[in-house]
Amino acid sequence: MAADEAGVAERKAALRRQVVTARARMPLPEREAAGRAIRDHVLSMPEVAAAGTIAAYYSVGTEPATHSLVYALWKRGSYVILPLLLPDGDLDWASYEGPDSLVPGPRGLLQPGEPPRGIETVSRADVVLAPAVAVDGAGYRLGRGGGSYDRALARVGELVPLIALVYDAELVTQVPVAGHDQRVRAVARPAHGITRLPLP
Repeated sequence: MAADEAGVAERKAALRRQVVTARARMPLPEREAAGRAIRDHVLSMPEVAAAGTIAAYYSVGTEPATHSLVYALWKRGSYVILPLLLPDGDLDWASYEGPDSLVPGPRGLLQPGEPPRGIETVSRADVVLAPAVAVDGAGYRLGRGGGSYDRALARVGELVPLIALVYDAELVTQVPVAGHDQRVRAVARPAHGITRLPLP
């Protein structure tokens, strides 16, 4: 069992390196355009338009940009919560109150300076937007490797739209899966819009 888990971890690390390298090679204007396209696709979803509370995240580095998406959701009246990374790797949540409400957090993250709402807050969100390095047709997502989002997504109800934001090439044939891995129910991609998962 331990050997099998080690094999999954190695395959995950290899895929993660491949995708992160490809992201780093994308020209900045292309990444910015992708972020705008993903923003527009997410904003056009009926579930997002009707959502009272949306759990989102503030992108870093070469991730598909979410800053304008988070701002747009907040401006149109949704209650937006963003993660707070805890010392044990779990995620607490706090409200986003505009760009000026963000403060530096661990690992180069920007996070809300508002009071923490508790780790269970994500379970009350109407829509959850999650980062991913890659997602496969079954909905399994590859994250950064810390397991923070798998712990958080395990608290989300089965009927809640759970959408990973990725670049076009990052919906892949198969993501290596471990027992704790959580699935998403859709991906948003720049050229392809919203793809519901699992694929038929």
